[in-house]
Amino acid sequence: MPGRAVTTNVVSMTTSVPVPAESAPETTGGRSVTDRLVESNHAYAAKFTDPGMDARPVLQVAVVACMDARLDLHAALGLELGDCHTIRNAGGVVTDDTIRSLTISQRALGTRTVILIHHTGCGLESLTEDFRHELEDEVGQRPAWAVEAFRDVDQDVRQSMQRVRTNPFLPHKDDVRGFVFDVHTGLLREIDPTS
Repeated sequence: MPGRAVTTNVVSMTTSVPVPAESAPETTGGRSVTDRLVESNHAYAAKFTDPGMDARPVLQVAVVACMDARLDLHAALGLELGDCHTIRNAGGVVTDDTIRSLTISQRALGTRTVILIHHTGCGLESLTEDFRHELEDEVGQRPAWAVEAFRDVDQDVRQSMQRVRTNPFLPHKDDVRGFVFDVHTGLLREIDPTS
């Protein structure tokens, strides 16, 4: 955001690490972060006017991206409220649940284009499937889901594009493109699916 200093801290991802006091959830006068967000919602709702939109995205596009807090997808892509469906998860990886959302997006709500966005410096590049084993050791049960960690962001975008293009539930697979967002420059770099 213009005029706002942004500090980025890189931390390794583990299964359970105590939160240092300086990183503890913000509280102000006994209020939690959630309390502050709910209060902000009340201020928003006081000025809210129903835009009269339908659930169908105006641009008929679904964007699949990482959940990383540094990605402001609407600003980065010049999108407005109602333009797209946004599906986010760790890594922006096309998982079974992503396919579920895309299938509903296409078949029930009219999207035809799929844009996949991974990014530089993703936390999934520092994880392995050992993360699941660590969780199993800690809680006594292994997660049913895969971590979907990767070492090569470009190759993972290609794999995600391939998962979309070969899925039988998705009727619209002609306009599927993948990108890597550079968290330092804000630029998208398109990935050639055949490289």
